[in-house]
Amino acid sequence: MLHDAQAIRYYQRITDALVDQWNRGYRQEELRHYVDGYIAAMHHASAIEPYLIHQLEAEVLRFFYDPSNFAMVQPEPDPDYR
Repeated sequence: MLHDAQAIRYYQRITDALVDQWNRGYRQEELRHYVDGYIAAMHHASAIEPYLIHQLEAEVLRFFYDPSNFAMVQPEPDPDYR
């Protein structure tokens, strides 16, 4: 679990971007490349401490591999509509 405020903001940015890209038609392999590139850029830029980047990566991968985060929501049929 992330406790650092900056790491939490990065987590929110990455996961929001993953869901947005999924909804635009990108698939799992492409999203995985996105995550890998984002994490590599964070290491290169020394955006946050390395141990926080590793924690962030673990949390993002947990989010990434949870299928419920990428499920398409189906609208409920309106019972009054005929």
